[in-house]
Amino acid sequence: MTHIISQDRTRNYIRQIKGSVIFKGLAIAASFFTIPMMIGYLGQEKFGVWSTLLSVMSWIVFFDLGLGNGLRNKLAESLAKNEDHEALSYISSAYTLIGLISISLFAVMALAAFLVPWQRVFNIHSIPEPALRSTVLIAAFFVFINFWVSLIIQVLNAVQKTSVVVFGQFLTNALSLAFVFTLTKTTNSSLLSLAAVYGVALVTSNILLSTWFYRQAPGLVPRFSLDSQHIRPLLSMGLQFFTIQIAVLLIFTTDKMLITQLFGPLYVTQYDVVFKLFSIVTIIHSLITAPLWSSYTDAYHRGDITWIKGVMRKQLMIFGGVALAVIILMLIAKPAIAMWIGKDIKVSASLIVSMGVFVLVSAWNSIFAGFLNGVHKIRISWIVSVIAMLFNIPVSILVANYTTLGTCSILIGTILSLLPGVFLGPYQTAKIIKFEDVGVWSR
Repeated sequence: MTHIISQDRTRNYIRQIKGSVIFKGLAIAASFFTIPMMIGYLGQEKFGVWSTLLSVMSWIVFFDLGLGNGLRNKLAESLAKNEDHEALSYISSAYTLIGLISISLFAVMALAAFLVPWQRVFNIHSIPEPALRSTVLIAAFFVFINFWVSLIIQVLNAVQKTSVVVFGQFLTNALSLAFVFTLTKTTNSSLLSLAAVYGVALVTSNILLSTWFYRQAPGLVPRFSLDSQHIRPLLSMGLQFFTIQIAVLLIFTTDKMLITQLFGPLYVTQYDVVFKLFSIVTIIHSLITAPLWSSYTDAYHRGDITWIKGVMRKQLMIFGGVALAVIILMLIAKPAIAMWIGKDIKVSASLIVSMGVFVLVSAWNSIFAGFLNGVHKIRISWIVSVIAMLFNIPVSILVANYTTLGTCSILIGTILSLLPGVFLGPYQTAKIIKFEDVGVWSR
């Protein structure tokens, strides 16, 4: 029976990758057409503000206290044990709690928006303060709605339907492309209009995914429920993920804010263009690793360590291909950017090289983080994340202030803060799959 389940799990994993590749390719194509269109619509400086605003808005996702990832693990565990009633209770409790959090946070944000000096935050004076405030409020409104409805993504991940999640990303990007194209033909440059159409695209895709899935699985349709018996384990597991999420927030989303403050929003555009180019590698690699989180959860709770070891060996082989792809991208980055965006965007070789190293470090760490998250052995991940969180910003500022490396100095600081995970992630993984998970390594 275990052998049959392993085969089914592997077949589903391959099926999810195939579906994900198709939809992610379409999503990337839509995104790559949208970015130059946005830059042309807003101009480089306003686009830098928009890119920074999106980074700040992404912070909101982390206010779920880790409930999304906790739901993913608990739901996958319940389904692996054929406990359908438990699965429904976890889904209902998560939706109810996140809904209440969303309403509360938007109320606070709406009040705070009138107290924050937005021109100073975005380091720009060419856009009036009321216009910036309105843009932030519109973006926040849609982001908080999406904060609630996007729980469908964790549900789909838990039931190992990651290709459907990727389809949702394509749908969002396709709608964004269509809406932005319409803006360029019907309106003048407007951050407020862009925020509105982006928000509509984001929310619409997740509502459509939710409608599709819950029609397929009516027994899992969430209900209003605040059952402490299920909220407590979600919060207990979620708070550990929450700390890691906060670390990820500070490590991966403060770079643009640091560049804005230290160099100006114009340089954010250069950074963002290089980041988007290298995201091709990151996205392709994530298509391979993303379906494994809940697959690891399923295999671990069924005691299928042989399957886990086999998959882990293949992931290490795949990383060699990732390294080769990054090197090739480093060599062709400048002409590729000139063809894609135009010759007006000038990027340095040092920014390209440091972005490549950053992608390699992130991809390596993600191989082991997916496994450790799936089996909920995250104590060392927690320690590594806290260390990285504490060191990332000060190290980035030091490198920026005491070198002439420009925007790539921010990336160098981020890379240095991620280095402990390069060694400790593989070490902890090796101990767990060899049944040596003792002491701090087992948690």
